[in-house]
Amino acid sequence: MHTHDLRLSEQHGTRILDPLRMLRKENHVDKIIYLDNAATSWPKPAAMLEAMSAFSSSVGANPGRSGHTLSIEAARIVLDAREALAQLLGIRDMLRVAFTKNATEALNIAILGLLGDGGHAITSAMEHNSVMRPLRFLESKGVQTSVVPCASTGELDPQDILPLIRKDTKAVIITHASNVTGTIMPIARIGALCRERGIVLCVDASQTAGAVPIDVEAMNLDVLAFTGHKALLGPQGTGGLYLRKGLESRIPPLMHGGTGSRSEFETQPDFMPDRYESGTPNTIGLAGLGAGVRYLLERGVDAVRGHEMGLTARLIAGLSSIPGVTVHGVRDAARQTAVVSFTMAGTRPSDIVLFLDADHGIMARPGLHCAPSAHRTIGTFPDGTVRFSPGSFTTASEIDAAIQAVAGMAERMDKENMA
Repeated sequence: MHTHDLRLSEQHGTRILDPLRMLRKENHVDKIIYLDNAATSWPKPAAMLEAMSAFSSSVGANPGRSGHTLSIEAARIVLDAREALAQLLGIRDMLRVAFTKNATEALNIAILGLLGDGGHAITSAMEHNSVMRPLRFLESKGVQTSVVPCASTGELDPQDILPLIRKDTKAVIITHASNVTGTIMPIARIGALCRERGIVLCVDASQTAGAVPIDVEAMNLDVLAFTGHKALLGPQGTGGLYLRKGLESRIPPLMHGGTGSRSEFETQPDFMPDRYESGTPNTIGLAGLGAGVRYLLERGVDAVRGHEMGLTARLIAGLSSIPGVTVHGVRDAARQTAVVSFTMAGTRPSDIVLFLDADHGIMARPGLHCAPSAHRTIGTFPDGTVRFSPGSFTTASEIDAAIQAVAGMAERMDKENMA
């Protein structure tokens, strides 16, 4: 079990007072179980921290801006991260990957760029607000959006997309896997459908990049947005956007400015990745992201997937056996990521998570998970669910402890209700 000291800390002479930590101390809880990897993965590989430390202590320069030894070394670090991601995601030309600060920025570049001059888009009922909010914003500018209905398990039938396609349909924008239920969408089949009709497929891989094998070529993906701080095991503030060759001419950048290239021109470069990488990059973060991705390449995404499937199956079986607990989604580890959402009869998700944290040191996320449409689809709006999301370093014993904690709470609530 990954254990971490929960004693109150001192920082710059100021004592950090955390009521939850005080409560854990009173309850003799001195260890934590982290089950919130769908929000951000933790802990990280030691190599990630080492790479960031090495950059800060030994390099520290601005890549592509100067030409001296340290600047060249910084540029190499960025290039290495780009190359590792291309290898992991089946991207033949690593220059098709532009770095962003997160998947939300990448999605905004793609969505606003593809639809900025109008048209029609198709999305699903299981989307995160990082897709829904840009689309709703564009609707105020005249863009029209059709939402493909999904089953209460979060599943989507690609054939349901066909009746929604119009002459002016420019893009299908869809999550690879739900951040609420973990349900994996049939992206390859949707990719084939879109490619046959000349429609751009934009995929939100926030929950799958690093957790599920992805090959953009084999799956007919035109646009892939990903974050670095989740299953790619990098730090927060990192992410990226893959664009199929030629799309850069249709998608303008969100920002314009210095790129370190073509400095003689006062107009933005028109080539990848510089077109979308204005300003000083998060080089220390990309050093960490590159190390996280190389760790995954060495371990193998298939191995990570197998480990997480085992934990997910264990979690689904254990939670489903608890009276009063409902597990939402497909409830099949082979058809979902390591994301398991559940509710408990008569108890608010926020109260469950507070109890798990204070009494057991279990970190989980309650509520709507920035995906109200998904919760409406599965029938858990407006209260939402409790989401457990194990990760690469979660152990079976931690899963068992979480199940036991939920079972204990359910039993206590049942007794209180009967009293």
